[in-house]
Amino acid sequence: MRLCTQKNNFTADMSGAVEIERCDLDVKTNSRKHHTELFGEERLIVRRGQPFTVILHLSPGSKEFTPGGTGFTLIVETGPLPRKESDTKASFTLSDSTSETEWSASATSDPSRKTVSVSIASSPNAPIGLYSLEVDQDGQKTSLGQFILLFNAWCPGDAVHMRSETKRQEYVLAQHGQVYRGTHKRIKGSPWNFGQFEAGILDICLKILDDNPKFVSNADQDCSGRRNPVYVSRVLSAMINSNNDRGVLVGEWGEFSGGVHPGVWIGSGDILRQWAESGPVRYGQCWVFAAVACTVSRALGIPCRVVTNFGSAHDTDANLVIENLYDEDGKRISGGDSKQRELNKSILNFHVWVDSWMTRPDLGQEFDGWQTSDPTPQETSEGVFCCGPAPVKAIKEGELTKKYDAPFIFAEVNADVMDLVQLSNGEFVKFSGSTKSVGRFISTKAVGSDDRHDITHQYKYPEGSKEERQVYEKAQHHNKLQQRGAEPGLHLKIKLADNMIVGSDFEVFAVLTNNHMKARTCNFLFFARAVGYNGKLGDGCGFASDKVEVPSGEERRLSLKLDYDSYGAAITSDRLIQLSAITVDKQTIDFCKAEKTIVLDEPQLEIKLLGEATLNQKVAAELTLLNPLPEPLQDCSFTIEGVGLTDSKPITAEYVADLKCPQNSLKMTKKINKMSTKTHKTTTKRYNMTTKMHKMTQNT
Repeated sequence: MRLCTQKNNFTADMSGAVEIERCDLDVKTNSRKHHTELFGEERLIVRRGQPFTVILHLSPGSKEFTPGGTGFTLIVETGPLPRKESDTKASFTLSDSTSETEWSASATSDPSRKTVSVSIASSPNAPIGLYSLEVDQDGQKTSLGQFILLFNAWCPGDAVHMRSETKRQEYVLAQHGQVYRGTHKRIKGSPWNFGQFEAGILDICLKILDDNPKFVSNADQDCSGRRNPVYVSRVLSAMINSNNDRGVLVGEWGEFSGGVHPGVWIGSGDILRQWAESGPVRYGQCWVFAAVACTVSRALGIPCRVVTNFGSAHDTDANLVIENLYDEDGKRISGGDSKQRELNKSILNFHVWVDSWMTRPDLGQEFDGWQTSDPTPQETSEGVFCCGPAPVKAIKEGELTKKYDAPFIFAEVNADVMDLVQLSNGEFVKFSGSTKSVGRFISTKAVGSDDRHDITHQYKYPEGSKEERQVYEKAQHHNKLQQRGAEPGLHLKIKLADNMIVGSDFEVFAVLTNNHMKARTCNFLFFARAVGYNGKLGDGCGFASDKVEVPSGEERRLSLKLDYDSYGAAITSDRLIQLSAITVDKQTIDFCKAEKTIVLDEPQLEIKLLGEATLNQKVAAELTLLNPLPEPLQDCSFTIEGVGLTDSKPITAEYVADLKCPQNSLKMTKKINKMSTKTHKTTTKRYNMTTKMHKMTQNT
């Protein structure tokens, strides 16, 4: 893929427009300001949310450029299907100054009037990737070149913004680092060359994004998603391994013939170049997957660190417990029975992943900061071998319902260990265990030095502390909720009866579920009132209240019986009733509300033809209505209309007698006109007729 060069030479001869001889992308100056000079000066690479400048050299004799008077519209596009709706295309005119929040531009002319400096600011939320740049002068477009847009840790409006310059230097710009391996008693750092600024590496990183299955299936949606570092990190987590796609590395933990032993690699560059040339590279293990992911993240502008967890649990069934099985002779049990498959778990001497820095607007500000992603293929997430990103803060606090894959990562650093012996009768009995052997000396390279920095405190409270046990119990609780698709807290919903027909008495229920870890006591209120189709509330027609105590994990119901005597006079012809349930926990100031509008069913009208339907002959139809009301219907009438059957106008037939009691039916026979030739194709006893039942003295 050939990208834009520093200068683009062309002459645009456009009547009434400024004639541009060439465009200088001013790579050297822009690269220095955007911290991209290490990529070289062959092309323009900038970071989003920050202005860059291009210089337009005007042709001799060109119309003079006048700020505010020259009609420039700049157009930027990325991806194969650029669209404004997807934020992969933007067009903007010149302004007095650039904006910090959206694509914008301003321009000035030099004293000689031979050049125009155009300052272009990208949106801090723009998708990253390769962009084209062109100028439109009254419909005449001129290409100015191409540029690559990256995430910007220096921009306060960017989701990856970092306040500390020393941390930006470490987590975005540093090309060398340390990867820690060994055991918790013997930790050894090994140097790794990330090499994100080496020639060709950035192109390969963009190719990784373009080769991911989401891009292949929906390029527009994928390119639009690249504005979000959460999305990009999740894509990288899947693409660094090759389990579901033609990703970068093949994992292997046994036989290494036909490839490179994972311990031989000392840098990411060779791996990425091999992948770009010939596909998945053999072989990688956790530290190699993580180091390559770090290279790609830093190249794209996402601050990233490599993290090693000593005593790392692999929890396959998400119960946050690692069970070791022994027989009565003290030998470890291994095998293929269902119990052993369930317990096919392990505690690794160490495991390596990456943390990436970003905000989490999808979860809330309290979960901004470091996010854990694990590109090593261990378990599937949403059907794909990937893991994360999950907020480190959520891992520490046991908030396991937060996206993505928090239960698995929590178990890696905080699972309990249980030793079980299998008795001769097949029963498993616990004989020992530990709450402290998982998640030790969590390590990363220190900022600005090759020293090891212990970050265990960022992932968990001190082992054995009261806080650590409380978090573990909360995590167990949240994990159970997540497995059944529930959220923590109090939840209120309204359940309806099956048959709610006008005139009937029926019950509705408000259901309060307590997904907190402790019991809650709440005041429970349940209202019903009539409402019109336009939302205008009418009179109340039902009320119930109670004070309930709801144990953890249980639910309580409050029933409300709606009698026709109460709602009959309140409802309108729209037959709508609005139900509102409210609970108040005064101790915790926790309020819940649920609303639902119900439509009462009308009684069914039955239409029956009496005799054979013959073309051009009258036919009699019997209309039947079952009265559902606990009172008589008076002065009733039927209105009938059918194409070709009623001379293009409705027929109204009155029923003089009262329909005095419920469950009695009202029947009327009415002859319909001769069937016209327009209905000749209607040969069955079903006709296109509409009927209405009028009740003169009361709405039904």
